[in-house]
Amino acid sequence: MFFIDFVLHLDQYLNSIIIKYGILVYLILFLIIFLETGLVVTPFLPGDSLLFSAGAFAAIGSLNLPVLLITLIIAAILGDSINYSVGNYFGRNTFKEDARWLNRKHLASTEEFYRKHGGKTIIIARFIPIIRTFAPFVAGLGSMSYSKFIVYNIIGALSWVLIFVLGGYLFGNIPLIKDNFSIFILIIIIISLIPVIIQVIKTLKNRNNI
Repeated sequence: MFFIDFVLHLDQYLNSIIIKYGILVYLILFLIIFLETGLVVTPFLPGDSLLFSAGAFAAIGSLNLPVLLITLIIAAILGDSINYSVGNYFGRNTFKEDARWLNRKHLASTEEFYRKHGGKTIIIARFIPIIRTFAPFVAGLGSMSYSKFIVYNIIGALSWVLIFVLGGYLFGNIPLIKDNFSIFILIIIIISLIPVIIQVIKTLKNRNNI
């Protein structure tokens, strides 16, 4: 319940964190984005909504926009790179049937996404929760070289961070959005989950047709 409350009221919690920790807030934001993209066991951490909220606080001067952008872009690139390396080193054995923290269904969904979109998955996945966390891991499992992966990784990180942070910077403090921030964050989460829901529906239909 706390996690749901944290995600839906990021504006309140982030404001408290900024007041309490000052400049260390950049490290906290770095760690959250790094872990959300870098570890297959933490796909539940806030991504899109956190970037948007951080951008909104940068607009009112609570955060420095250039420092924020650089911090989050580096976190996103490093997170995916670590994730790729883990997948490349440990491979499919990580997803054992009795694995407590890893989900084979998420792995299968991401592999299906790769079959459809190829290397572009690294960029597209940045905007899709869960798939975003598993995509670099699956890239490491497969035959994609790191030199090819890092190009997609950088493009994806730049696109993702710039769109959501600048979106929050430009629109996060509009009265309609600011007064209904929780609702707007929920809308962002729902919209970002639409591709996942569509994929689940397609998978269920295919199973029923077998």
